[in-house]
Amino acid sequence: MGAEQIRRWESGALAHAVSDPFGQGPLPWLRGSEHYFDDTGQVVPWYVDPDPAAARGKSARGPRTADDVRRQIKGFASTGAVAPGEAIDFHITVDPPQQFSVDIYRIGHYGGDGAAKITTSPRLSGIVQPAPLTADRTVSCHHWWLSWRLQVPSYWSIGAYVAVLTTADGYRSHIPFTVRDSHPADLLLLLPDVTWQAYNLYPEDGRTGASLYHAWDENGRLLGEEDAAITVSFDRPYAGAGLPLHVGHAYDFIRWAERYGYDLAYADTRDLHAGRIDPTRYRGLVFPGHDEYWSAPMRRTAELARDHGTSLVFLSANTMYWQVELGPSPSGVADRLLTCRKRRGPGRPALWREIDRPEQLLLGIQYAGRVPEPRPMVVRNADHWLWETTGADDGDEIPGLVAGEADRYFPRTPLPEHQGRILLAHSPYQDTEGATRHQETSLYRAPSGALVFASGTFAWSPALDRPGHVDTRIQRATANLLDRICKRD
Repeated sequence: MGAEQIRRWESGALAHAVSDPFGQGPLPWLRGSEHYFDDTGQVVPWYVDPDPAAARGKSARGPRTADDVRRQIKGFASTGAVAPGEAIDFHITVDPPQQFSVDIYRIGHYGGDGAAKITTSPRLSGIVQPAPLTADRTVSCHHWWLSWRLQVPSYWSIGAYVAVLTTADGYRSHIPFTVRDSHPADLLLLLPDVTWQAYNLYPEDGRTGASLYHAWDENGRLLGEEDAAITVSFDRPYAGAGLPLHVGHAYDFIRWAERYGYDLAYADTRDLHAGRIDPTRYRGLVFPGHDEYWSAPMRRTAELARDHGTSLVFLSANTMYWQVELGPSPSGVADRLLTCRKRRGPGRPALWREIDRPEQLLLGIQYAGRVPEPRPMVVRNADHWLWETTGADDGDEIPGLVAGEADRYFPRTPLPEHQGRILLAHSPYQDTEGATRHQETSLYRAPSGALVFASGTFAWSPALDRPGHVDTRIQRATANLLDRICKRD
């Protein structure tokens, strides 16, 4: 595999054999001349797209995306989530050394803009940080010097934020982070930073980068899970543009939910793991995107929430598939190393379903497989309140709603205790071998009264607010679900 091909990869989209037709999603600060051609050939605005002029070595107009080979500008944050009044540290490398700035955006509706610029750093002096350290495929930049400390004002709104890094000569990268607090709200949105890091192949340079899926050999060839990392570090940038591979799913939900005025609190899944979340403060916990990697404390907290009466909303597929552990960094900072023992051999299995705790015991359905090409979602039980006023009838097909990966009900796998359970979609698709499979969407009511919804597809959140993918039936069905959880009239 040639070096030039490696350099064209963006954020693992080609390196990972994950069929996510949505990827990183709309980035509002790219609005203008940058566009994305979707699978139908239509132009969709706002998407990350490598500048073709830059790829040919010509001068490009506007900011250009930094890469992991030349590392024009790359960085990471000292923590994933921070409270108003606290500080967050950014560790950034700039090559060649030059001035750079950091624009802070908050994701939201903002009259259709999708984000708002909150503040801009002073001009900062960039340096070339040391090369990443590697040990048994684990890549870490914990030794990078501090570049900028942001003291988050007490008046900032909680939410999902992105630091946009831009060099004086026009290269750009990103660092996502969350601003959270402990005030009660109707819904708590949990950003899946544990899963985001599992997929992170930084540095995607054909030599040293590694994720829980891939690594490189000495010839620059991409290796599979048998040779991938067992432990990955949060102390490093995200590959490519600096945003996680599946980050767009969460941003789609946020823009839609804030547009319609839902009372949201924010946290990330490491907060769930560390016990910083009291689920009794919320009517519902919302998991908006691909959330495949769960620790035992994460699962325990979610189960306790359900059993207490807090509803759970899973808007993607392949949730809670791998069991992971979180450990401290070499300097002792908690939850900076993520370990998943996928390699077969001595020791306990890494799949939840292999330790007699299948995902279906919490979700009501569980992971079935990849969906090579988007297929329609076929509505089932259309007289149920979830489909009320959507206009959907039994057997109606919602185009493209089964995509990426799919879940279904496994009849031989135990179900959770419930007072009522229903499947709201039953959709055929062909798997990677050409065999016919089925996707299903599930809803059940726990004995506590909590509702547990699982969409069973990657495409649900993008249907809420993704340009070119919005479906009003999915918007209305989601509102029906959240309104009932929030006890809205």
